[in-house]
Formats: sequence, structure tokens, C-alpha cells
Amino acid sequence: MPLYFGMFVSVAAYLVGMALKKKLGWAILNPLLVAILLVMALLKATGISYGDYNQGASYISYFLTPATVCLAIPLYKQLELLKKNLAAVLCGITTGVAGSVLSIFAMSLVFRLERVHYVSLLPKSITTAIGMGVAEEAGGIVTITIVSIIFTGILGNIVAEGWFKLVGIREPIAKGLALGTAAHAIGTSKALELGEVEGAMSSLSIAVAGLMTVIAVPLMAGLIG
Repeated sequence: MPLYFGMFVSVAAYLVGMALKKKLGWAILNPLLVAILLVMALLKATGISYGDYNQGASYISYFLTPATVCLAIPLYKQLELLKKNLAAVLCGITTGVAGSVLSIFAMSLVFRLERVHYVSLLPKSITTAIGMGVAEEAGGIVTITIVSIIFTGILGNIVAEGWFKLVGIREPIAKGLALGTAAHAIGTSKALELGEVEGAMSSLSIAVAGLMTVIAVPLMAGLIG
């Protein structure tokens, strides 16, 4: 099997997802979700093992960090707006991170999760590039962390616009902070669709929320033995 087969399949599936989303406009047709389902269907139909597919697909992960860094561009364009609202921005991101880790802690108590599963879920709302390292350092299962991060991002991307309308959130800064803090890079793609200010604030949230989570996870990890 060609070395880059998995990468070509992944990119092609994502392009199909983008085309479907553009044509139909349905929120549920998130390109990443569509790509995941298409790749799963292809592997199942052809009998290709995940290991063979991942030999080429794994190269895509090398672009995670550079792609995240590039999100600093829209933030730079809105630097003056950030300075004017710095206190509110930091407060919003801090609240978002606290809500994320505390909700996982509460859920773990209710469902009596083991520590390894608990620490694997704690980084669910930060970008994969950071979350993988956080989970590994805390003794979690990286695969579970990746799945939870992707699921959180896709869900945030799908429901964000409808949720903002439902609860009456109209402020662009608030929308961007919510998406970046709760749904990391996948949420930021939705924020960029909503507007330049939303995209800039969401980009900032990814970095700051990631840093806060790196600090918070070791502190929270000891609460469940």
C-alpha cells in the first residue's frame, strides 16, 4: 500500500465534507465529522486495517502545531480590541477552563470513573497538540483524550451558532471566547465563519486556555485516586 495513502484518503474525505457543508448548509455536516465517517466506511468496506491507513494519515498530525500558531494572525489584527477588553477576556477564558475541568470532575464522581479515564478526559477542551502531552504526563490514555477532544470540538462547532441565538449571545468577543475555550481549533473554524473578531478572540482562547489547562490538570488529577 502506498505510504501516503492514508493522508490522501483523509484529505479527500475532508474536501467531500466541505463540499457537502457548502452545498447543503446543514450544521450537522461538519467537514471533520463527515471525513471521519467516510474514512471509517472506506476501511470497513475495503478491509484495510487501521494500522495500514494510519501509516500515511499520521503525517497530518505534523501540521497541528503550525496550524495552531497561524491562528495568531487574526488575533494580531484585533490587538487593540484585545487591549481594551483584556480583563473581560481573561475572566471569560478562566471561567471556561474552570467549568471544563470541574464538569469532568463532577461527571467522574457521578459515573465512578477510574483515575486513568478521569485524567484522560480533563484536557477535552484544548487543542490536540497540547492535550496529548497533558494526558500522557498525567498518566491518562492518549487515545481517549484525542477522541474526547475531537468530539468536543465537533459538537461545539455544530451547536454553537444555534446556542448563541437561543440564549441571546450577540457580542462577537463573547462568541469567540466561548468557542475557543470550549471547542479549541475546531470551534475556532466556526468562529472565523462568524466574523473576524470572533475568530481573533477564539484564537487567543486556544493558547490561553491551553496554558491554564496545563496548570489545572496536575492539580485536579490528584482529586481522584
